[in-house]
Amino acid sequence: MVNLLKNKLILSVVSLLTLFILSCEHSNKVASEASETLLLQDTLKYAQGFAIARSDDYVCVTVCHPDDEKKMYGKYYLCKNDTVKTPTDGARIQIPLNSIATASCTHFEFLQLLGEIEKITGICEPKRAYNPTIRRRATRGLVLDLGDSFNINYEKLLGLKPSALMVSGLEQHDENQVRIFRSGIPILYNNEWMEKTLLGRAEWIKFVAVFFDKSSKADSIFKQIETEYQKATLLAQHADIKPVIMAGTDFRGTWYVPGGKSYVAELYRNGGGKYVFENESTTASIPLSFEAALQNFSHADVWLWCSCNSLQELKAINEKHALFKAFQSGNVYSNTNRSTPTGGNDFWESAVARPDILLQDVIKALHPEWLPNHSLYYLKKIN
Repeated sequence: MVNLLKNKLILSVVSLLTLFILSCEHSNKVASEASETLLLQDTLKYAQGFAIARSDDYVCVTVCHPDDEKKMYGKYYLCKNDTVKTPTDGARIQIPLNSIATASCTHFEFLQLLGEIEKITGICEPKRAYNPTIRRRATRGLVLDLGDSFNINYEKLLGLKPSALMVSGLEQHDENQVRIFRSGIPILYNNEWMEKTLLGRAEWIKFVAVFFDKSSKADSIFKQIETEYQKATLLAQHADIKPVIMAGTDFRGTWYVPGGKSYVAELYRNGGGKYVFENESTTASIPLSFEAALQNFSHADVWLWCSCNSLQELKAINEKHALFKAFQSGNVYSNTNRSTPTGGNDFWESAVARPDILLQDVIKALHPEWLPNHSLYYLKKIN
């Protein structure tokens, strides 16, 4: 009788434990499902290198390699209230940011468009900046020189104490940045340069905006840029004649030209031009000897991205430049239309965020009659 009662008791305990375990498993499953549905993903149309997901309490931003999601550059949990609990597998950042330091001039225009340009308190090599606000504030001592982007002045940055430092993923494993991160300054990896399309690069305005709680404004700005870019692309697709494009300039014995799958080649194609290397499969630059460049581009109709300011200067560098048809016909364009005497060039700053204007420039160079009201913005026809 005692054994029977003992067995029943054991059976009851086992049953209760079983029910408890099943209940816990069910609760964990529900909790897991809840956490999965908690974050609502923002829609990105072109950019591949970052993602934004939202909960009621915080925003999760991840930055990864466009071709490999497992290669993570950064993970950030953004919240407006410092009492909000966030996961511990990423950097916690309170938004909107009060200030920001940037290591690349390609970040400036995103902040300009968002109305946050005056939040920049430190940059690398201010003398090479084009943005008028940046230059004016640097002159007044409101924007500090942080030195070389590959070797940021740690002491100056630490004294500046920006809310965050925005860099390119190119410098991710730099020892100096490890010190910066350990000092408590969040490092934001803006990898727009890794994108394969112009609109993909421009869509990084949404990445920048989320740190200033301006996602709605970024969506509106990007939609307008996208619309203008698509309108220009549609216009150029009706070209019966597509001028042949040559690109670049000889640099110390090597002529670098865009790969056929690069966003520059996309720009030429969408601008209604024909590019010699458009069927080449790389996104990287292709190195050519001067002789190879002459062989491929001697009969090209238009020369884009020339680094000189006059045909005379171009010929003085190398008399063989005069052998190109584009030189002889005077259809040579530099990208220095908006530049400063100290080396600032807006082509390397705002064009990243404004592919619509850049495309309109290319169309104007290739088909001048199509955009009668458009004045060249980044490009300049040299004489």
